[in-house]
Amino acid sequence: MTRMRIALAAAAAASALVLAGCAGGGDGAEEPTEEAAPTFEAGTTMAELADAGAITVGTKFDQPLFGLVGPSGVPEGFDVEIAKIIASELGISEDNIEWIETVSANREPFIENGQVDIVVATYTINDKRKEVVSFAGPYYMAGQSILVLADNDDIESEDDLVGQPVCSVTGSTPAAKLAEIGAEPLLTDTYSNCLEPLRSGQVVAVSTDNVILAGLAAQNEGEFKVVGEPFTEEPYGIGLAKDDTEFRDWINDVLEAAYEDGRYEEAWNSTAGEILPYVEPPTPDRY
Repeated sequence: MTRMRIALAAAAAASALVLAGCAGGGDGAEEPTEEAAPTFEAGTTMAELADAGAITVGTKFDQPLFGLVGPSGVPEGFDVEIAKIIASELGISEDNIEWIETVSANREPFIENGQVDIVVATYTINDKRKEVVSFAGPYYMAGQSILVLADNDDIESEDDLVGQPVCSVTGSTPAAKLAEIGAEPLLTDTYSNCLEPLRSGQVVAVSTDNVILAGLAAQNEGEFKVVGEPFTEEPYGIGLAKDDTEFRDWINDVLEAAYEDGRYEEAWNSTAGEILPYVEPPTPDRY
């Protein structure tokens, strides 16, 4: 959030508290009390966001199972639910989350420029990205795989992609891997934009994380299939400002608490778990 938006949100929250305190009846009846808001050390990002009562989250808008804008106009999916868990621990309700569409190519710039507070967007942790942003997590371990037309029996593994045109997304780790193995990447801005080139024969496959491909196949039943075994490990993390160690450590604490109390598994089962089996989450890397 910008400082101006934080100040305005904090002022609005304070006004709401004053009105609530003046609103009780005169009959002496005890008013119901709300759960006390969390408190954080002054000057931390957690305190800033909690005082504002709002948070801006970057996520995908076109990613079935993880971040997809539905009929409500609000994104839905596993990444969205993870962000809601983090917001709730700051005392921020779902209604006070501002969702910003964040594609693979603009995740780092959005964090660096302060356009978002965190990014939860099928965001693979790697050393190059850690040069400019920090990561909490990982909270999920995906793996790169291959999506082909349902009647394609010629492609069975990454070896069959060598010298072939394959669609992926600009700025993604799967795109870099395709070039590394000798495929010919055709790059676009979102994975959903890879489907038409696959339908038309402009490319022979789409390649990215297996969970993303499973969502695309499920959304277009009968058209596509996922083939082969995953050939990379893609640890999904939560992106935040570089060197904000306190915020990163705090988010890792929230993740581990959600693993223990069942909120993480509930988030999975209500979203990606409708298609994919539940697996135990990875331990956050407290680097």
